[in-house]
Amino acid sequence: MNPTTTESLLTALCPELRGALTRVGYDADTLIDALGVDAHAALGRSEPVPVRRAARDLGGLGTLVRLLLLGDAMPEREVAAALAPVRIDQAIAAGLLARDGGDIRAALDLRPLDAGAGTRWILSDLDDSMQRRTLTEEHVLGVGHASLSLLRATPTRPVGTVLDLGTGCGVQAVHAASYARSVTATDVNSRALWLAEATAALNGLDIELLEGSWFEPVAGRRFDQVVANPPFVVGPARVEHTYRDSGLALDGASELVISQAPDLLAPGGTAAMLAAWIHTADGDWRQRVSSWLPAEGIDAWVVQRDVADPGLYVGTWLRDAGLDPRDRAAQARAEQWLDAFESAEVEGIGFGFVYLRAIDGPTELLAEDLTHGFEDPLGDEATKYFERSAWLRAAAADNDLAWNARFVVDPATALERVYLPGEEGWNQRVARLHRGDGPRWQHEVDESTISLVAGMRADGLPLYELIELLALAHGSDDVSPEFAGEALSVVAGLVRHGLVRPV
Repeated sequence: MNPTTTESLLTALCPELRGALTRVGYDADTLIDALGVDAHAALGRSEPVPVRRAARDLGGLGTLVRLLLLGDAMPEREVAAALAPVRIDQAIAAGLLARDGGDIRAALDLRPLDAGAGTRWILSDLDDSMQRRTLTEEHVLGVGHASLSLLRATPTRPVGTVLDLGTGCGVQAVHAASYARSVTATDVNSRALWLAEATAALNGLDIELLEGSWFEPVAGRRFDQVVANPPFVVGPARVEHTYRDSGLALDGASELVISQAPDLLAPGGTAAMLAAWIHTADGDWRQRVSSWLPAEGIDAWVVQRDVADPGLYVGTWLRDAGLDPRDRAAQARAEQWLDAFESAEVEGIGFGFVYLRAIDGPTELLAEDLTHGFEDPLGDEATKYFERSAWLRAAAADNDLAWNARFVVDPATALERVYLPGEEGWNQRVARLHRGDGPRWQHEVDESTISLVAGMRADGLPLYELIELLALAHGSDDVSPEFAGEALSVVAGLVRHGLVRPV
């Protein structure tokens, strides 16, 4: 990357800028405390008035809130005092600020974020959250809903090397720097790399930045972890905004990333990615995603978090680009978009997370819906999922491992029984084992499974002996292969979702 003078000035300005932001308390925790819960919530709803009122008595912090978060034009004297020792002419020359008559406006978005490792400051282009704007093709998105979702869903156990594929403003790369020894970030958009470089400098981080399309900048390299928030928006083969459009038709961007990411993984390496896929009447989305994976070497966990109908999907992304779906130009784009969906017989668009781990042996895939609500992030769960999956592979290769294992019920697992009124009182309709944390999985179970799980404890009997006792309770002196196989299959399902675990 060959930065221009303006780009060099912004990066050079960052140490002094970091000092100014720290001095006035422009950080994630202070901002919440100073604004208060209600005004901070209004900020998230794109309602400037409550935020502006709360910022009136906050001194230099209030000035930066209005300047950087609300996009207000502010008196030069107040901005100079809040940003000292950064000079106004320096900030304008660097592209951070701009003059608006006798006042000063922000030319870039700069906001604090705490994703679990303390405050990080993120630089990006101005969005339309507080003021109406139409976004340009090279617009560099800031911390949006998708990027926040990926932040919460990314495993953060310490690793050596991380690749952030399509870094944008650099938010995922900055997050990765908290748990990785080294971070590499790529993007096809030179403006994105400029802002990612400044974001890294603002946080005092050393991140390798490479310009190029898709996997070209890192061809032949391997990483311990890959993180990707690619331009996965499903639509016609066009590029209106580089942060969301790939130029590939329909879900081609997700197919490309999922199919080629395995080649970037070091042995045992993992990937955490956002992706989208189409739903059609004549195909299961799980089979579609499965066809994108190699036949060998990958353990994949694909989680579908939402499915949108085509009309809702198009309207959402029009608004995301700062367009009003009621305007004629926006309606023309919507017509073209929906025509493309209709010609491909698209009935819905799925969205979710794709987790990959490099393994030896045939590829394994679990693709499942997780559309119910839950609060725990998926990052730590993904790491534990791959650990459980590895144990299940070992048990499948050696039945004695499973039969001789002792299991315990996870402390967050509860037994639920649902009764409905009947002619003679309450009738049980269903029984479930319900995990109360993480993704809150539920498994419907019968009385035999309930009895089997009730006997699981660290100092208890191995699995096969528990099954023998269960067979005796059903009036059989021998355990038939069918009975044993069914029991083992049930236990494997409970292990995979973390409701019980081997010890």
